[in-house]
Amino acid sequence: MKTIHPKYYPNAKVTCSCSNSFTIGSTLPEIRVDVCSKCHPFYTGQMKYLDTLGRVEKFKKSQAAAASVKVILDKKKQVREQRQKRIEEAPKTLREMLLGK
Repeated sequence: MKTIHPKYYPNAKVTCSCSNSFTIGSTLPEIRVDVCSKCHPFYTGQMKYLDTLGRVEKFKKSQAAAASVKVILDKKKQVREQRQKRIEEAPKTLREMLLGK
Protein backbone atom coordinates (compact mmCIF):
# COMPACT_ATOMS: atom_id res chain seq x y z
CA MET A 1 0.00 0.00 0.00
CA LYS A 2 2.95 2.35 0.39
CA THR A 3 3.54 2.50 -3.38
CA ILE A 4 0.19 4.08 -4.29
CA HIS A 5 0.84 7.45 -2.62
CA PRO A 6 2.87 10.14 -4.40
CA LYS A 7 6.02 11.48 -2.83
CA TYR A 8 5.39 14.43 -0.50
CA TYR A 9 7.72 17.43 -0.55
CA PRO A 10 7.35 19.44 2.71
CA ASN A 11 9.39 22.37 1.32
CA ALA A 12 8.06 22.74 -2.21
CA LYS A 13 9.00 26.09 -3.71
CA VAL A 14 6.22 28.18 -5.27
CA THR A 15 7.31 30.91 -7.68
CA CYS A 16 4.90 33.57 -9.00
CA SER A 17 5.25 35.55 -12.22
CA CYS A 18 5.66 38.69 -10.07
CA SER A 19 8.89 37.11 -8.69
CA ASN A 20 7.38 36.39 -5.28
CA SER A 21 8.32 32.97 -3.89
CA PHE A 22 7.37 30.96 -0.83
CA THR A 23 7.40 27.35 0.35
CA ILE A 24 4.52 24.99 1.00
CA GLY A 25 3.96 21.26 1.31
CA SER A 26 3.09 19.61 -2.00
CA THR A 27 3.44 16.50 -4.14
CA LEU A 28 5.44 18.56 -6.64
CA PRO A 29 8.94 19.80 -5.82
CA GLU A 30 8.49 23.13 -7.63
CA ILE A 31 5.34 25.03 -8.67
CA ARG A 32 5.04 28.07 -10.94
CA VAL A 33 1.91 30.23 -10.70
CA ASP A 34 0.69 33.31 -12.57
CA VAL A 35 -0.95 35.08 -9.62
CA CYS A 36 -0.27 35.00 -5.89
CA SER A 37 -1.59 36.90 -2.86
CA LYS A 38 1.09 39.55 -3.36
CA CYS A 39 -0.08 40.51 -6.89
CA HIS A 40 -3.74 39.39 -7.04
CA PRO A 41 -6.16 42.33 -7.55
CA PHE A 42 -8.43 41.14 -4.72
CA TYR A 43 -5.61 41.45 -2.17
CA THR A 44 -3.84 44.50 -3.60
CA GLY A 45 -7.00 46.55 -4.24
CA GLN A 46 -5.73 47.57 -7.68
CA MET A 47 -7.69 46.86 -10.85
CA LYS A 48 -5.61 44.70 -13.13
CA TYR A 49 -6.62 42.54 -16.04
CA LEU A 50 -5.25 39.03 -15.84
CA ASP A 51 -5.00 37.66 -19.34
CA THR A 52 -2.73 34.69 -18.83
CA LEU A 53 -3.78 32.67 -21.86
CA GLY A 54 -4.25 35.46 -24.41
CA ARG A 55 -8.02 35.22 -24.19
CA VAL A 56 -8.57 38.86 -25.16
CA GLU A 57 -6.44 38.54 -28.29
CA LYS A 58 -8.13 35.24 -29.13
CA PHE A 59 -11.57 36.86 -28.76
CA LYS A 60 -10.61 39.84 -30.94
CA LYS A 61 -9.19 37.48 -33.58
CA SER A 62 -12.38 35.40 -33.64
CA GLN A 63 -14.50 38.57 -33.91
CA ALA A 64 -12.43 39.76 -36.88
CA ALA A 65 -12.79 36.35 -38.54
CA ALA A 66 -16.55 36.41 -37.94
CA ALA A 67 -16.80 39.88 -39.50
CA SER A 68 -14.96 38.76 -42.64
CA VAL A 69 -17.16 35.67 -42.91
CA LYS A 70 -20.26 37.88 -42.54
CA VAL A 71 -19.15 40.01 -45.51
CA ILE A 72 -18.73 36.88 -47.65
CA LEU A 73 -22.11 35.48 -46.57
CA ASP A 74 -23.82 38.81 -47.30
CA LYS A 75 -22.38 38.79 -50.83
CA LYS A 76 -23.56 35.22 -51.39
CA LYS A 77 -27.02 36.13 -50.11
CA GLN A 78 -27.18 39.09 -52.47
CA VAL A 79 -26.18 36.90 -55.47
CA ARG A 80 -28.78 34.32 -54.45
CA GLU A 81 -31.50 37.00 -54.23
CA GLN A 82 -30.55 38.38 -57.66
CA ARG A 83 -30.67 34.90 -59.15
CA GLN A 84 -34.10 34.29 -57.59
CA LYS A 85 -35.35 37.61 -58.94
CA ARG A 86 -34.17 36.71 -62.49
CA ILE A 87 -35.92 33.34 -62.21
CA GLU A 88 -39.16 35.00 -61.09
CA GLU A 89 -38.99 37.55 -63.92
CA ALA A 90 -38.13 34.97 -66.59
CA PRO A 91 -40.96 33.76 -68.84
CA LYS A 92 -42.72 30.71 -67.45
CA THR A 93 -43.97 29.20 -70.67
CA LEU A 94 -42.92 29.06 -74.31
CA ARG A 95 -45.89 31.28 -75.20
CA GLU A 96 -44.72 34.01 -72.80
CA MET A 97 -41.21 33.77 -74.24
CA LEU A 98 -42.46 34.11 -77.84
CA LEU A 99 -44.81 36.97 -77.03
CA GLY A 100 -42.02 38.76 -75.16
CA LYS A 101 -43.81 39.16 -71.86
